[in-house]
Amino acid sequence: MSEVVNVSMQGEIAVVTVDSPPVNTLSRDVRAGLKECFASLRGRPEVKAVVLACAGKTFLSGGDMREFETGILEPGYHEVLRLIEDSTVPVVAALYGTVMGGGVETALACHYRVAQEGTKFGLPEITLGIIPGAGGTQRMPRLIGLEPALDMMLSGKPLTAAQAKEVSLVDTVVDGDVTGAAIAYARELVAAGKGPRRTRERAVAGSEKAGEVIAARRAQLGKTFKNRNSPNVLLDAVQAAVDKPFDEGIAYERSLSSQVERAVEGRAFRHLFFSERELRKIPGLPADVKARKVAKVGIVGAGTMGGGISMCFANAGIPVTIVDAAQANLDRGLATIRKNYDRSVTRGSLKPEQLEQRLALITPTLDYAALADADLIVEAVFENMALKKEIFAKLDAVAKPGAVLGTNTSTLDIDEIAAVTKRAQDVIGLHFFSPANVMQLLEIVQCAKTAPDVVMTALDVAKTIRKVGVVAKVCYGFIGNRMMDPYGREAERCVMEGAAPAEVDGALGDFGMAMGILAVYDMAGIDIGHLTRVARAHLLPKDPTFYRPTALLTERGWLGQKSGRGYYRYDGADRKRTPDPESIAMFAEEAKRLGVPQRKPSKQEIQERCLYAMINEGALLLEEGIAVRASDIDIVYASGYGFPRYRGGPMFYADTVGLKVIYDKIMEFQNALDPQYWQPAPLLEKLAKAGSSFAQWQAERKV
Repeated sequence: MSEVVNVSMQGEIAVVTVDSPPVNTLSRDVRAGLKECFASLRGRPEVKAVVLACAGKTFLSGGDMREFETGILEPGYHEVLRLIEDSTVPVVAALYGTVMGGGVETALACHYRVAQEGTKFGLPEITLGIIPGAGGTQRMPRLIGLEPALDMMLSGKPLTAAQAKEVSLVDTVVDGDVTGAAIAYARELVAAGKGPRRTRERAVAGSEKAGEVIAARRAQLGKTFKNRNSPNVLLDAVQAAVDKPFDEGIAYERSLSSQVERAVEGRAFRHLFFSERELRKIPGLPADVKARKVAKVGIVGAGTMGGGISMCFANAGIPVTIVDAAQANLDRGLATIRKNYDRSVTRGSLKPEQLEQRLALITPTLDYAALADADLIVEAVFENMALKKEIFAKLDAVAKPGAVLGTNTSTLDIDEIAAVTKRAQDVIGLHFFSPANVMQLLEIVQCAKTAPDVVMTALDVAKTIRKVGVVAKVCYGFIGNRMMDPYGREAERCVMEGAAPAEVDGALGDFGMAMGILAVYDMAGIDIGHLTRVARAHLLPKDPTFYRPTALLTERGWLGQKSGRGYYRYDGADRKRTPDPESIAMFAEEAKRLGVPQRKPSKQEIQERCLYAMINEGALLLEEGIAVRASDIDIVYASGYGFPRYRGGPMFYADTVGLKVIYDKIMEFQNALDPQYWQPAPLLEKLAKAGSSFAQWQAERKV
C-alpha cells in the first residue's frame, strides 16, 4: 500500500485513510495512493461500503498548486475521482477541517457525505484566476442546484457545515468523531440496502432557467470581476453541465480549465500565492534565529493608526497598553475602537461578548512608565521627525531590556530615529496601512543595526496578527510610498496638462486599481503628502510644476474628504465624490501661469506614464537592495495599494508587458516630456536589452 494512503477494515466497512501532513493536499502521491486503494477494493465481497477519511488536521484541503507550473502527473484528478464514483458499493466521505477546491471535488465524487460541526467548504478557484477543474463545475450544479452552485463558485466564499447541509452538499452534520460517525452511517446504508448514489447521474436542478440565470450572472461580471476572464469561462463550463451529457461536460471543463491555468490571470494569482511563501526568506538572516516572545504590547498614540494597531493585537488576544499625551485623545481613541467593534457586531462577524473581551485587553494611560513590561512597543504618532525622536528617547528610558521598539512611520529615516536610543539593535520599522485593523500589509523595515531576532520577531508578529509582512530596508518611503511618488507625480502632471482628475482616476480604475490616486489623496488628506514633501524640499526636483496641484489645494485649505473638497467635491449627507469645476479651473490657470502646454493625455498614456514610472522606481529599489525580491514589491502593491491581483503586482505586470516595451516607452517619454523624470533604471535597461525579465533576474539571484 501507499505510504500516504492506507486501507483498514471495520467489520464490513473499508476505511481508506489519507495521511499526508500537514494538510492532506491532493498531491500526486495521494492520488496514486487513492487509486491503488480503491482499485484493490473492487470486487471484494466482504466489503459492503467504503469510508474515505483523513488523518491530521483536515480532510483533503485541495490540489497541489505546484503542479500548475510542472504539469499534472499521472494519475490525474479525473481518473481517481471517476474510480471513486464508479465504486459498486457506497462511498461515504468523512469531512472535517477546511475542505477546499479539490477536496470538495473529491467529496462530490463520493456517494454520501458526513461533516463534522465546524467544517468549512469552498471552491475558491475563482479567487486564483482559475475554475474548478476536477469536475466541480459539472458535479456541484447536479448536487446542489444551479444557482447555489453559481453562488458558491463565483464568490469563492466558504460554506459552514450547517450551510452545506441546508443546500444538500452534505447529508448529515455530527459533533465529535466524524470518521466513527461516517462508519456508522455506512453501516446504516448497508442495513437499509442502499447502494451508490452517483452525483454525475443527477439532473441539474434549476436547469429550465439556466439561460436566464447564466445571462444575468454574466451581465454582473463587469462590475464584480472587471478585466477578468476566468468568471466568464466558469459560466461557460457550468452552461455545459446543463447542456451536455456528463462526460462531454467533463471534457469541456478540462479544456477550459487548461486555458485559464495558462492565461496571465491565473499565472498572476499563482505568482502572488507562491510569493507570499517566500517572504520569510531574508538574506543574511541566520536559519536558526529565534523570535523574541511578544506577550504584551504598548502603543504610543491613540489616533486613527494607534487605535487600529491596538485592535490588531487585541483581536489576537494580546494585551495592549495605549499611551497618549492627553486624556481627551485617549477617550476619543477608545470611543473609535468601540465604534469599530460595534460595527463588527452589527455585521455579525463579532459576538457581543467578544467585543467586551477585546476591549478589556486595551488599557489607556498617560504614563509612559506603564510600558515598562511591554515586549513590543509601537510608536504611531503623526509624521514629524522631532516628535518621533522625543518619543523614542522616552521609550529608551522606560522599556525593559530586549523590548522591540517599532515605529509606524511611512516615510521617515528610521536609522535617524534609532540613533537617539542606546538600543538601535532593538529598533525596527512597522509600517501599518490605514485602516490598520483592516488592511493586510505590514511593511517591516530593517534598519542598519536591527538585530536578526528583531526582524524574525516582526515577521512572527505579522503572522500572529494576520498581516502580510514584507521586509524592506531604510529609504524614503521604503517600498510602497517610494514607488507611489513617481506614480502620483505623473498623475498630477497629467492634471496640469489638462486632464480632469476624474479622467486620470478613471484611466487608473479601468486598468484595475482599487481607487484612482487623486481620490486616494482626497481620502487620506491632501495635506499629508504635501507636508511630507515640504519637509524634504531640499531633496526634490527644482521644478515649479512638481506636485503643484496638491500644493494649490493645500494652500486653499481644500484638503479632501475631511474638508468637503479637494480634487473632488464631497457635498451632501452622503459626501458622494463629484467633479469640482472650480479646482479644475484653478489647475488650468496655474498651468497657464507656469507655461505648461495644454493637451489631453489619452487613457493609455495616463496608464503608461503612471505605471511605468512606478515600475522604473521598483527597478531602482531592487538595484539598491531596498526590496529583497521583485515579488516582494508585487506583494506590497497587491496587499496594500489596491493593485489588481489578477495582474500580479507591478513587477509581474511589467514582465507580461515586456521590459523592452516599457524601456522603449520610457525613452519615448524622455524625448517627448521631461528628461529629468524619465531616466530608465540601469537594471530595467540591462534586462530590457538582454530580453530578460524581473522574474529571471530574481531566479538567477536565488533569493
